[in-house]
Amino acid sequence: MVEVVDGVDSVVHMAGDPEVGATFQSVYENNILGTYCIYEAARRTGVPQVIFASTNHVTGMYEQEGVYTTPEMPVRPDSHYGASKAYGEALGRYYVDEFGLSVHCLRIGTFQPVESVQNRTSDRILSTWLSHRDMVQMTKRSIEAASVKFGIYYGISNNTRAYWDTENARKEIGYAPEDNAEDYA
Repeated sequence: MVEVVDGVDSVVHMAGDPEVGATFQSVYENNILGTYCIYEAARRTGVPQVIFASTNHVTGMYEQEGVYTTPEMPVRPDSHYGASKAYGEALGRYYVDEFGLSVHCLRIGTFQPVESVQNRTSDRILSTWLSHRDMVQMTKRSIEAASVKFGIYYGISNNTRAYWDTENARKEIGYAPEDNAEDYA
């Protein structure tokens, strides 16, 4: 990873095992160890910023209880996958404090094409959907917000039924989601 990131201004880390039902062994190798390698490579090469693809499953137990969730609430993972991403957020915080990196953690919602909203089998996606356009914007705004040393942001579109708070993303990085799942329901 040192060779891959050497000379870049920002690393956008979207790799790993994205399956909520992934085994511990898989999330250990792909999410825990893989994320460590990214942060460490950034530190060693002087890359100032890492954008980390986290997940809403870091706080998935709140959702199961119907609790409106903000980024500052304690993590409550709903799976090994969610716990592995909580580790990535905590490790990012450590690299900010110890080594001066800038880290933005994007708790990505249901990142699916419009057809997934239109052909949904449940209404959950109407609350959690993140359009491709809004994902690109959130990533771009995170890269451009170099003055924010550390942030955790829910990555969802401007959904009428949202139950994750995006206000800090709007204020801190200028995120202005353009899409709403209701428009495709």
